Amino acid sequence: MSGLAKASGGDEAGLRLDAYLPYRLSVASNAVSGLIARAYEDRFGLTVPQWRVLCVLAEDGRLSQVQIVARTVMDKVTVSRAAQGLVKRRLVGRAQNKADGRSHVLALTAEGRSLHSEIAPLALAYEAALIAGLAPEEVTLLKRLLSRLQSAAGQLAGEAPPTPSLR
Repeated sequence: MSGLAKASGGDEAGLRLDAYLPYRLSVASNAVSGLIARAYEDRFGLTVPQWRVLCVLAEDGRLSQVQIVARTVMDKVTVSRAAQGLVKRRLVGRAQNKADGRSHVLALTAEGRSLHSEIAPLALAYEAALIAGLAPEEVTLLKRLLSRLQSAAGQLAGEAPPTPSLR
């Protein structure tokens, strides 16, 4: 019996959506992303993927879209669309990748760096408000647990979906 079958106990009737961790994670993520998306869109005209690309470029400097995909765990199409919007607004510049002539590297423009420095304090304020009810050690634990869940999901991604128990 696989680890997945053991963990579920094969009892599909016992599944309660509100108690199902993947569902709860998704709902929490959607709530937080929606809150932040409204703030970025209303105030700065940015989508969440655009903000993530902007932020990664502010942190890491010049990157190819492939590197941004790997760094943000967003799909290629989402990164491409975000980059196009940022280039169109002149927040990001695009140049030929000298290491690979078939691709481009992206980098923040002066306007992009300025916008990032304006948004970053707001992003940190939202984070502070979201975790205000948690003790510092709970925040540390939450981050560690989320990292472990992400790692476990990555490991399971190559495994076949669980087969329902035939009892």
